[in-house]
Amino acid sequence: MPNTNGHRPRRAILYARVSTQEQADKGYSLAQQMEALREYAACEGYEVLEEVSDPGQSGASLERPGMDRVRDLVAGSGVSVVLAQDRDRIAREPAYHYLLRREFEEHGTKIRALNDRGDESPEGELTDGILDQLAKFERAKTAERSRRGKLRKAREGKTMRTATPPYGFRYNEAGDALVVLEPEMAVVEKLFRMAADGHGTWTIQARLHAAGVPTPKGGPVWDIMVIKRLVLNDLYKPRTYQEMADLLGPEALARLEPGELYGVQWHNRRKTTSRMVSEPDGNGGRTYRRQRTTKERPREEWIAVPVPAPIPEAVVESARQRIGENRTQERKYLNREWELRGA
Repeated sequence: MPNTNGHRPRRAILYARVSTQEQADKGYSLAQQMEALREYAACEGYEVLEEVSDPGQSGASLERPGMDRVRDLVAGSGVSVVLAQDRDRIAREPAYHYLLRREFEEHGTKIRALNDRGDESPEGELTDGILDQLAKFERAKTAERSRRGKLRKAREGKTMRTATPPYGFRYNEAGDALVVLEPEMAVVEKLFRMAADGHGTWTIQARLHAAGVPTPKGGPVWDIMVIKRLVLNDLYKPRTYQEMADLLGPEALARLEPGELYGVQWHNRRKTTSRMVSEPDGNGGRTYRRQRTTKERPREEWIAVPVPAPIPEAVVESARQRIGENRTQERKYLNREWELRGA
């Protein structure tokens, strides 16, 4: 660690970051990072100006509350070094490392990580830059292997476990298949039968509310679009073994019984990307939110995974055909007789 020239105290900002996924996968700890940084700063004789952390923030973006605080402190001058446990705590993109390094150097501030491999010489910077690129390459390979593994699993007819299973289902013990959850599936069948009887989404919404049926997320009022999407979801549409044979590969098809009916859970249907963005909050600060963009993949890339289909085929087909009927007329009636939004 370079010595200062003695004209000002050696002040350090301690910075720690962990993403939600890293916490789940690797048990990374902000407390552990800070403990290591405090010990290092004490050994090197640094005065800690501030400890800054970014819990649940990705290193793939610079739009982070903690990093913005670090940049503001550095811009205020008087900071000798920003310390992090690992280089990827500062940023996962080598280009962001370069940007921050140049920005901080304008204020006489260095970036240091406990796992730095080089020094301040051109050769040292080159070494760190090459190793950062190799780390980025390894992360990309790991992500691609994970994606291919999930696709392979789907082609075998196995589902991918998520935080919440689709409404009406739960995961089996292995977490690779959906099984019917009877109380919720009874609500699904009731909803389908109302639609099949010619009731539109507003009537279904009103009746579910009157019956005290909670929404999938536990709220009191079912959203109109949730009702419509549920009725039109291929998850609940029964298909014969022969129909499934046109959608599945041999490994997945071998898991089915020829005389049974099956719904379809589509995998690899959409690609979702997310990034953190910040906006002024009107009070001199900033607010942060995650912006997600979803794009549907080409139909030939979708992968069908079979699931149980307990609702009668005739009921499902009729409900799907009639779900949009009489919507305008019934909405006018409902707004006059029962103001749902005030419930």
